[in-house]
This record gives sequence, structure tokens and C-alpha cells, in this order.
Amino acid sequence: MTNDMTASRYLPDPETAPELFEGVLTRRVIAYLIDLVFIGTLTVAFALVAFIAGFLTFGLAWLSLLIVVPGALILYYALTLGSPARATIGMRMMDLVLTPTRGQPLDGPMAFLHALVFYITFWISWPVSLLFVLFTPRRQMIHDLITGTLMLRRSPMVRHWQRQRSAQY
Repeated sequence: MTNDMTASRYLPDPETAPELFEGVLTRRVIAYLIDLVFIGTLTVAFALVAFIAGFLTFGLAWLSLLIVVPGALILYYALTLGSPARATIGMRMMDLVLTPTRGQPLDGPMAFLHALVFYITFWISWPVSLLFVLFTPRRQMIHDLITGTLMLRRSPMVRHWQRQRSAQY
């Protein structure tokens, strides 16, 4: 049995555990808006440092402004999604957690890959990306399917995994 098959066997099903998927799309949108505030704050802080450093380096540090937004995104997602909490600040506030579906750990590089694929698919076609979630059984977006992740409600998920473990033994 492959890792993919083993992992999918233990993935929650919306029909048997609907509490895990209840309001996930709305919560994701609100969490993203909250995260934008934190990313914006990081971006402004980095830009301010680069702007001041530009005067001290006769304009040379202003070139770093080209990497301020990508740097803020990388830092934010790698540190929050790649943490043991597996959630950004907005996701934590909205009781969400990002769960890997392919048996791989959700570390910093995987968290960054998830965010990168999200922004690529979102910038190319955000309506399709948002509508896609309505047609997948586990309410996954395009980037979730590509990176092998699943967004769930955190509090019911803990109870779900405890039931799964006790049923196994």
C-alpha cells in the first residue's frame, strides 16, 4: 500500500465528520484577510528599514525594496504554517489548521510551497480558485490539491484524530 493510499484512508470524510468542514471556506477567507494585515505590517516594516538604509548607503539599499514583499511572504508563511501549530495567525484566530494529506511533514519549505502555489493560482484566476472549492468533497482549493494539503477546523479535528486512534486499537 502506498503512502498516498494509506494517508487518504485516514483522511476525514465530510459525510462522516461534517464538523471538521463546517464553515471552512468562510473561515479561510476571513483568515486570509487577517493574514493580509500581518503581511502588510511586515512589508511596511521591511520597506521602512530598506528606505532608511538607502539614505545611509547612497541609494544602494533601495534595491532591496524589490524583494521586500516576497521576503515578507516567505518569512510569514514559513514561520507560521511551518510551525508545529500548522496555521497562520489568521487561521489560528478562525480555528483552522493545515493538514498534509500525503504523509509528508508540514515544515517550512512545504509551507512556503503551499503559499507559493496559492498565490500563483490565485493571481492567475481567483474566481476559478474560489469556485473550485465548491466542487471538491473535502472543500480543497486548487493549491491544496497540488500540494497535498487539507484545511480543517482545529478543535473538532483533535477529537476526530483521537477517535481514529482509539478505533485503530
